[in-house]
Amino acid sequence: MASPAIVPPLSPSAKVAAYVALMKLRVVELLLVTTVPVMVVANDGMPSLWLMVATVVGGTLSAGGANAINMVVDRDIDALMERTKNRPLVTGAITPRAALTFAVGIEVLAFVWLAVFVNLLSAVLALGACCFYVFVYTLWLKRTSTQNIVIGGAAGAVPVLIGWSSVTSSVSWSAVVLFGVIFFWTPPHFWALAIKYKDDYGKAGVPMLPAVADHRTTTLKMLLYSVVVVVLTLVFGWTAGLGVLYWVSAVVLGALFLWFCWDVRRTEEPAKAIRLFTFSITYVTLLFGVMAADVLLRNALA
Repeated sequence: MASPAIVPPLSPSAKVAAYVALMKLRVVELLLVTTVPVMVVANDGMPSLWLMVATVVGGTLSAGGANAINMVVDRDIDALMERTKNRPLVTGAITPRAALTFAVGIEVLAFVWLAVFVNLLSAVLALGACCFYVFVYTLWLKRTSTQNIVIGGAAGAVPVLIGWSSVTSSVSWSAVVLFGVIFFWTPPHFWALAIKYKDDYGKAGVPMLPAVADHRTTTLKMLLYSVVVVVLTLVFGWTAGLGVLYWVSAVVLGALFLWFCWDVRRTEEPAKAIRLFTFSITYVTLLFGVMAADVLLRNALA
């Protein structure tokens, strides 16, 4: 691994920014988009503001800690890839020991926070997601298997379980179905980005599917996973007893998601893959927003 660049001492604000960068908050933001709407559905209405804040804070700390550990482990890979070459551990803004101390510290804080202010089940689920992401995905699958993001994506699906359990102190079949939605959504979402950066992954020796398989094989799997996602969103509408607003939105959004996946399959243009990547985020955001809106609208009209 190349030695990190020698950098002058950072200002306090720059140091704080570097530690925040370790948490990959843009990724965490997407996870939390799925948490709060699930709380509304599980509660059949708005939960208390404090419970939502406590769950979001705990989830942010837990996911941020896992991401920071991932950066410590993957700093050799990050140094080889254009997309990640400016991360704090590559530039030398933060040392690996300091980053690991920070990561473990906020992970412990997240567990205690969730256990005290939410419930023990949510805390255990968050810790389990972190351990799975670090030990199963980062340390094992990422560098050894084309199934890395498929299996490893389970960690990113846990926030829906945390959202549900924060309200009910349990995990229902509806929550499990939603876990499946995010689990199967993750491969087409991430592979769309990886199509653009497949040369980076190849250079770093990471067997991300687009870097080791041809375009037709990759996009066929993306399309198949997307079909499963759409089917599961409809199953969730049934198990959760949601109304017309959700059903119509799920069908329309699902059709658009499938069309974007099919469009990527027709050509190897990276721009279309990035368009799918962008829409996949919009898809999840709108889908989960609509499920919460459906519950609130039904209650308002009752």
